[in-house]
Amino acid sequence: MTSYAAVLWDLDGTIVDTEPLWMAAEHELAAAHGKIWTEEDALQLVGNSLLTSGEYIRTKLEIDMSAEAVVDYLVERLAAALREHIEWRPGARELIEALDAAGVPQALVTMSYTSIADPVAEALPFAAVVTGDKVSRPKPFPDPYLLAAELLGVDAAKCLAIEDSGTGSASASAAGCDVLVVPHFVNVPEAERRIQLPTLVGLTPDALGDLFD
Repeated sequence: MTSYAAVLWDLDGTIVDTEPLWMAAEHELAAAHGKIWTEEDALQLVGNSLLTSGEYIRTKLEIDMSAEAVVDYLVERLAAALREHIEWRPGARELIEALDAAGVPQALVTMSYTSIADPVAEALPFAAVVTGDKVSRPKPFPDPYLLAAELLGVDAAKCLAIEDSGTGSASASAAGCDVLVVPHFVNVPEAERRIQLPTLVGLTPDALGDLFD
């Protein structure tokens, strides 16, 4: 049995392979304005708050939309896509269900907005959900992870966070969590109390407890 008080999960790229959906929506927005959007541009946004991404897109594409309007455009398309189909990351759903069966509290901690998180949260046994539209300071600040721990009634320093980005990992580290990183689209720097694995496939609740021994 894992010794963690709770496991706190990132969403985009960690539980669900949403990055291709984000990139498709970004390309669509660029094309609608006769602009070019590159993969390099898209990778700049991984792990960012949506408003930070919206501002980057607005500036990069030189379009007459506010950052908020850009975010609304993207969120609407992502939410619709996830209502149609969810592409789970390998091993993520299985580990979440195994932790639930073992009685380990879990929370979803994402900078995506509620309408994007809902289709995922509805399919999984999370006891708490923290979204980007519910915190004033997004990742990489510690606030999202601290709030998730508070909602679960546990100490963040006794939690394990599972992430795929440097921004998210920095947030979890700042909150005092151990961090398991499963990189997907971007590389994540090494850091204290941070371990990287190539996949969650085959990982069990017992194995999580041994990672930082």
